[in-house]
Amino acid sequence: MNLLGALAKVGSLTMVSRILGFVRDTIIARTFGAGMATDAFFVAFKLPNLLRRIFAEGAFAQAFVPILAEYRQTRSEEATREFIRHVAGMLSFILVIVTAAGILAAPWVIYASAPGFVKEADKFQLSVELLRITFPYILLISLSSFVSSILNTYHKFSIPAITPTLLNVSFIVFALFFVPYFDPPVMALAWAVFVGGLLQLGFQLPWLAKLGFLKLPKLNMKDAAVNRVMKQMAPAVLGVSVAQISLVINTIFASFLQSGSVSWMYYADRLMELPTGVLGAALGTILLPTLSKHAASDNPQAFSGLLDWGLRLCMLLAMPAAVGLAVLSFPLIATLFLYKEFTLNDALMTQNALIAYSFGLIGLIMIKVLAPGFYARQNIKTPVKIAVFTLVCTQLMNLVFIGPLKHTGLALAIGLGACLNAGLLYYLLRKHNIYQPGAGWAAFLAKLAVALVVMGGGLWLAQAQTYLPLQWVNVAGWQKAAQLLGLVALGGVLYFVSLGLLGFRPHHFKRSEK
Repeated sequence: MNLLGALAKVGSLTMVSRILGFVRDTIIARTFGAGMATDAFFVAFKLPNLLRRIFAEGAFAQAFVPILAEYRQTRSEEATREFIRHVAGMLSFILVIVTAAGILAAPWVIYASAPGFVKEADKFQLSVELLRITFPYILLISLSSFVSSILNTYHKFSIPAITPTLLNVSFIVFALFFVPYFDPPVMALAWAVFVGGLLQLGFQLPWLAKLGFLKLPKLNMKDAAVNRVMKQMAPAVLGVSVAQISLVINTIFASFLQSGSVSWMYYADRLMELPTGVLGAALGTILLPTLSKHAASDNPQAFSGLLDWGLRLCMLLAMPAAVGLAVLSFPLIATLFLYKEFTLNDALMTQNALIAYSFGLIGLIMIKVLAPGFYARQNIKTPVKIAVFTLVCTQLMNLVFIGPLKHTGLALAIGLGACLNAGLLYYLLRKHNIYQPGAGWAAFLAKLAVALVVMGGGLWLAQAQTYLPLQWVNVAGWQKAAQLLGLVALGGVLYFVSLGLLGFRPHHFKRSEK
């Protein structure tokens, strides 16, 4: 299997989902703006969306895939089928209980996740009603992600990669055609979440059937392998998803700030999700099954070499993304969101948050590469210790930054916390000789720095001729899109031509695995 080709395929399909996500957010921004209704919806969707990120991109896969890979390597096909049925039974049992409890306890959940809403009774009650509709998404997306993990382990990467588009399609259809039929109108978004979850789960089931694994779940609490998955999954939730937990805590802080703060951070985070999803999640998806195979076969050289490959690709692609997000922050936000109810002030406030987030982009993506280095070896304790320490440090930074920087300080704390998390993961992988850097890293980073300076400087100069907002306010949407595409193309040409002149070639990053 060509890993670079697999990464390109998964990344491109994920890109389709992210583009649809931006279309969805543009429609939501134009329809609802940034105010009480959107704050209520984003808070109500925060917890289900957190679970989506944890399961689809983190903890469940990290706990389940290494053990499934072990079964695939060492057990019969029938034993593997039984293992999957037992995991499905236990997972369904837990999720039904959690979903029912969440619906019943919706007022307390909103109180805990956005206590600042209590002072506005209408906002609080709307958030509760929205949460009761969106909460079943946790059940649906968790089962969908369980199916995705099986398909990824068997190298069926394309289907799980395209599945998230269905949630965005649901959002777009409901926002365009069903808003007038709901009172209040924002309720349409909550039902879009529920329907999107049904579509995501249902779409993958035929592919699971082709592998012979579409069987009724079977609850067996005495299955040792299932208990291993569940025991590892609990700490993995914290270890892999510390940035997402920080986002929830940041929502608590933001709920005490001026109205619109939650929405500004949400829209900035959505822009951050493009590179973290296309590159970070794709790298994690590709790396984990193969790392697990090398760990099970006790091949440390191949294990370290694969991590090295992942880190080089991470640097090569994440660094220009971070620079691009910061330098092109206002053009991106203006093109996607600056229409109708979304004002110039909303755009500027979202820009501040996006620039702050961009400082942590490399950390967020490196975690997706480094954390599997521990989880593939079924080592849960180390990432959890790092996660707890990072979480505490992030909240201390929140307390320091929120006073002078408001919502921008909360975004900056998330970014710096992600860098701290990645740095500690890297340090311990090196300390325990799990990862040994390959040759040529110093020259690689020096050349990369030169290309980044050329790209960032060129983009800055291209925008420096006039006062920036004048180029993007009161301009037709097609003109904004054309201007943005021109800037993105300029950045890409400057970066990759610079890399080419410095000696980089695509074949340097090819890697094949059996």
